[in-house]
Amino acid sequence: MAQVGEKVEAAKWQDLIYEKKGEVCWITFNRPHRLNTFTGQTWRELHEALVEASHDTDVGIIVMTGAEKEGYRPAFSAGGDQSERETPEYLTFPMVVMRDVRDSIKPVIAAVNGYAIGGGHWLHVICDLSIASDNASFGQAGPRVGSPASGYVVSHLAQVIGMKRAKEVWMLCRRYDAKAALQWGLVNAVVPHDQLMAEVDKWCDDLLNISPTCLMAVKESFNQVGDYLLGSQPTTWIDHNFHKSEEAKEAVTAFFEKRKPDFRRFRR
Repeated sequence: MAQVGEKVEAAKWQDLIYEKKGEVCWITFNRPHRLNTFTGQTWRELHEALVEASHDTDVGIIVMTGAEKEGYRPAFSAGGDQSERETPEYLTFPMVVMRDVRDSIKPVIAAVNGYAIGGGHWLHVICDLSIASDNASFGQAGPRVGSPASGYVVSHLAQVIGMKRAKEVWMLCRRYDAKAALQWGLVNAVVPHDQLMAEVDKWCDDLLNISPTCLMAVKESFNQVGDYLLGSQPTTWIDHNFHKSEEAKEAVTAFFEKRKPDFRRFRR
């Protein structure tokens, strides 16, 4: 385990920055040139980082955010890298990471510093708390780009913002700004972009002054609400076989050709 105040050796991580600042572990998605989209490698590293932080007795809070680089739009994560969508790690590890966040005995905070789209969006939704900058943008993209999701990652959103709103988000794949996200209860707070990390630090300080055992009990109590839904995750045919279908191929081709996909023929 890393010592307090140290970064874990860079050689261990390809797509992440893992850093302990006092009792807070910061996990930063480090692909700013690709809007911090996730490859199979990213998902696997994220799983390993969450496990390490969750079992580190020096860590009280876990924060996830996206790296920023001059010349690129800021992003928490714009979701999955579409060029990786058929790799085994890409298909397997997202659901593992979802369970890692949910089952961690420590509070997990999403510091949403820009785009939170697709897999980046549902990842922040699964987090215990979300604090966003005023330039953040939220939304799902899966049905629009032929990348299906099912089970808990879909239905949990209804527990957060209500069934009608959740269906709108998942079925229409629209974008929503930080103001709308706050009004809907999709995030806990919105602050100016240059104040985001300082605001997250304040929330972490407050949490670190609370009994860790009581926090664990509270989190477990909330998890019980959706326990019955975990049995539906994943839906095997959708998550695996669909990626090989002509419908999925049309979506990927359209994405890279920067055009709207033609799904109408697949309704026959």
